[in-house]
Amino acid sequence: MSKRVGILTGGGDCPGLNAVIRAVLVKGIRNYNFKFIGIKNGWSGLLDFEWENLDRQSISGIIHRGGTILGTSRTNPVKNPEVKALAMENFKKLRLDALITIGGEDTLGAAMELYQAGINIVAVPKTIDNDVAGTDYTFGFDTAVQIATEAIDRLHTTAESHNRIMILEVMGRHAGWIAIYSGIAGGADVILIPEVPFELEDVVQVINARRERGRSFSIVVIAEGACPKGKKDAYLKTDKVDDFGHVQLGGVAVALAKDLEKMTGLDCRTTILGHVQRGGSPTAFDRFLATRYGICAVDMVHKEQWGYMAALRGTEIVPVLLEDCIKAEKTVPMELYEVAKVFFG
Repeated sequence: MSKRVGILTGGGDCPGLNAVIRAVLVKGIRNYNFKFIGIKNGWSGLLDFEWENLDRQSISGIIHRGGTILGTSRTNPVKNPEVKALAMENFKKLRLDALITIGGEDTLGAAMELYQAGINIVAVPKTIDNDVAGTDYTFGFDTAVQIATEAIDRLHTTAESHNRIMILEVMGRHAGWIAIYSGIAGGADVILIPEVPFELEDVVQVINARRERGRSFSIVVIAEGACPKGKKDAYLKTDKVDDFGHVQLGGVAVALAKDLEKMTGLDCRTTILGHVQRGGSPTAFDRFLATRYGICAVDMVHKEQWGYMAALRGTEIVPVLLEDCIKAEKTVPMELYEVAKVFFG
């Protein structure tokens, strides 16, 4: 039986979102004769009843485009009982048989709560931070790592020319996957991640050891959520929080640069990649992974596997219980950090 299916993208934009949307529509229309409704601007579109009909023409030529044709937001649809009731009501008003939600930890958590309240939901994991549990990789991560690695390559030449400490700040609120992958790939001299509060003296020791060997420059890669032991609040950018209670981050590199200049006497310069990491065209890997996720999601709708999330396990895309994927974030394992430490200095 044909189904009327909603689709939305929540949280931060991410390279590969359009590839998921495209795959869902192509197979859903061709194989299952589904009708699709695009919910605009994430959960806010469901609350504000903003939507559009989607067809094959809607997704023509979008696989290479970054961002999302549906728009997105960080709106929380379950932040209180009244808002949650409105989300449930509008789902019914749209006469939807199912909803495909594409997002990170917050979007997935909200999706789980709405599923438990009675909405037929399947999910697709999305985040450049790669911190969603239950899946080996999320699309967007490979693109972010590629952008960060290219930045490190460029910083190497200017750092060496001017004998400077160059600090590159990358995204990663609670997990340092981008920092670890790009730092190792780019040959960084120090990598700092949220999972391991660092001692400033240890960073200085690495820099001084390099100077003693005649290496008068250093490259430090730091995730936005990293902080020195006992100084977390001093490294926060602002106390502003979003709908899910997250403090806005960014600027940890600037604070670190000030500390390192005082302790080493060297010139420190910072580069904060910020939203550059999540913008632009997705890599081939992310387009391929996002497409496979989209196919899995629409197949789950066809099979009525509600409350499941598409996941990459090894080389296979499989349905996994959404409930199991939101219990904890996937952080960098210490054995991988030990690999990175081999190259410090």
